[in-house]
Amino acid sequence: MQIGIDSFVALAPHPVTGKLRSAAERIEHLLEEIELADRVGVDVFGIGEHHRKEFADSAPSVLLAAAAARTKHIRLTSAVTVLSADDPVRVFQQFSTIDLISKGRIEVVVGRGSFVDAYPLFGLDLKDYDDLFAEKLALLLKLREQETVTWTGRFRPSLHRAGVYPRPLQNPLPVWIGVGGTPASFVRAGTLGLPLMVAIIGGHPKRFRSLIDLYRQAGKQAGHAEEKLKVGVHMLGYLAETDTQAADDFYPGYARTFANIGKERGWPPVTRSHFDALLEPGGALLVGTPDTVAEKIRQVNQDLGGIDRLTLQISVADLDHEQTLSTIALTGEKLAKKFRNRAS
Repeated sequence: MQIGIDSFVALAPHPVTGKLRSAAERIEHLLEEIELADRVGVDVFGIGEHHRKEFADSAPSVLLAAAAARTKHIRLTSAVTVLSADDPVRVFQQFSTIDLISKGRIEVVVGRGSFVDAYPLFGLDLKDYDDLFAEKLALLLKLREQETVTWTGRFRPSLHRAGVYPRPLQNPLPVWIGVGGTPASFVRAGTLGLPLMVAIIGGHPKRFRSLIDLYRQAGKQAGHAEEKLKVGVHMLGYLAETDTQAADDFYPGYARTFANIGKERGWPPVTRSHFDALLEPGGALLVGTPDTVAEKIRQVNQDLGGIDRLTLQISVADLDHEQTLSTIALTGEKLAKKFRNRAS
C-alpha cells in the first residue's frame, strides 16, 4: 500500500497564535514540505484545487510543476483537479508537461469538486454539474489515447484532427477519479476501468464498502482486469509522538475549518466529544502516533476489502510549518515503512 499526504495549501490564521501567513510564505513552505516528503520516503503528495480566499491552491498544476523540479522520487498528483470547470486540452497539456519535468512521476485525480466556487467563476451553470464532468472526462481520456483528435461536444469548441502536445512520458498518463458518496460516480469509475480515490472526511469508513464493491463489480462487468481497479482513500490525519499531543495539535484548526464549512452547508456545530469519537478505532480521523494510525489504516484496509493507496489530508487543521514538517517526517520514516511492499 502506498502512503501519501495531501495539501489544500490553507491560508487560515494559526488556530492558537492567530498568525496569518501570506500566500508567498505558504507556498514556500509547501515546497519545503514536499521536498521533505521526497527525502523521507512518502510515496505520493497531492495538491487540491480551490477558488476561495482561505486556500492558495487555485493553480495546482503550477505548484506541482514547481514540486516536480525540486524532487526526485515521490509521485505527485492533484487532489483533485476540478475537471468540470477546466478545459481537458489544457489539463492534458499541463500534466503531460509536468510528467516530462518529473520524469514520469505525475498523476491527475479528476472530479467535480466538493466546493462549487469554480462554476460561477468560469461562467458555468451548476445545473450542468454532472454533464460537464462526464463530457470533459471522455475528452481527457481520448486525448491521452490519441495524438490527433477529432471531437464534438456541448461545452467546448469542436476539435478536427487536432494534435495535442506535448505527449507525456508515461503512456498512458495516469488518471484517477475522485469521488465522494454518489453511487453513480463509483459505477462510472469502474465502467471506465479507472483508479478510484475516495474522500472520507467523517463518520465510519466502513460505510463506503458497499460503494467500493459496486465500483469493483462495475469494472468486472465492463471487462476490466482486477489489477486496473485500484482504490485509494483520502482521509484527514496527523501524526505526533503521542496520541494526546496529536489530538490536541489537530483539534483547534479542525474545529474551526469544519465550523466554517458547516455554516455554509447546515452541519451541526463541531464539539470536542464529536472529534474524540472520530479518533476511535472505527472513526474517520487518522490522528495519533504512527503505531496508532497504522493500526487504523490496517482496519480501513480490511473494512474496505483492500486498498492500494491512503493519503493523509493534514492541512485542514491550519498547522504551523514546523508541525507539518514533523508529521511529514513521521509519515515517511515510520508510517510508510510499515506498509511498503506489503498487502496490508
